[in-house]
Amino acid sequence: MAETTTSTIVDSVAVIREMLDTFEDLPTSPVSIYVDLEGIELSRNGTVSILQMYILPQDHAYLVDVHSLHSQAFSTTATNGRTSLKTILESDVIPKAFFDVRNDSDALYSHFHIHLAGVEDIQLMELATRTFSRRTLNGLAKCIERDAPMSSAERLAWNTAKEKGKGLFAPERGGRYEVFNERPLAPEIVLYCVQDVRILPKLLSYYQNKLGNAWKERVQEATRDRIIQSHGANFNGKGRHMALAPAGWH
Repeated sequence: MAETTTSTIVDSVAVIREMLDTFEDLPTSPVSIYVDLEGIELSRNGTVSILQMYILPQDHAYLVDVHSLHSQAFSTTATNGRTSLKTILESDVIPKAFFDVRNDSDALYSHFHIHLAGVEDIQLMELATRTFSRRTLNGLAKCIERDAPMSSAERLAWNTAKEKGKGLFAPERGGRYEVFNERPLAPEIVLYCVQDVRILPKLLSYYQNKLGNAWKERVQEATRDRIIQSHGANFNGKGRHMALAPAGWH
């Protein structure tokens, strides 16, 4: 187990069990669990390298080393013998927040037979709260830049960490996605993985406070539709269609 001031790298069955034991009785309101994934071509056609979970009551992020642990990352249970990452991710009574769940759902379903449930999709919440055109979706970076309640210093630190991470993995910047599978993880990759998932609670709270009941129901319905579509034989998580709003929203 390797630790930083804000995160734990979960790279063994024993550490998964330790992590799961800390998840007992997490509150469901506000949402306690925030999830993101990294991988090489994250999809049914690629691989899952890391699953990041930020636990709001703990103010702590866990980076689960899926590349090393494979299916054990999801099947290992807590000491109670019942709770696993799979049961948490599939529970409809344990809310989990994602930002655009589609490719994450595709990868988890295709490689590990995980049917996500209880998902809050922050990207759809942002779209629902707009007072301008809802024709196209915004990415996480734009939402953070526009709406995340951060100080100038926090925003600068976030942007610096993001750029350093991209420099290592983004091919257009001379990087390689394989860095997500290299062990030990580079410190810049650890920080990149942690920072976005840590900021999701701020965005969720911001959008939830602006969301009316009618739009809440539409967001929930569209989120469930996204998960169902990501399981389909013809789902393609790349292309311009991924930037379009759900039908009827614009």
